[in-house]
Amino acid sequence: MSTSQRLLAAFWIVAGANHFAMPRAYRAIMPDYLPAHRELVIWSGVAEIIGGVAVISPATRRFARWWLLGVLAAVYPANIHMALHPERYERVPPIGLWARLQLQFVCAWWVWRATR
Repeated sequence: MSTSQRLLAAFWIVAGANHFAMPRAYRAIMPDYLPAHRELVIWSGVAEIIGGVAVISPATRRFARWWLLGVLAAVYPANIHMALHPERYERVPPIGLWARLQLQFVCAWWVWRATR
């Protein structure tokens, strides 16, 4: 297992665990039009943990690639929502909210490269 794969697995496992450690923060970034914010935060955390664990084994790495790319696509609306409503996230500079949109593409590239 490469260093990039170890870091990728740890990143997603920790990111997923954060949904349970700080659920209020994740609920706060959910677009208003989505129902069941609590449940979506839980399931997105579970999805991130599953993806991170799947990176570990060569047998599940291809699954991890597509799973995590799907997770990134699924959570992208929350990042768009944040960028379009900076008044709700005063602790984050607007440029940081827009940078999050670009960061997701960097994460997607990392997922793609590390799971080949």
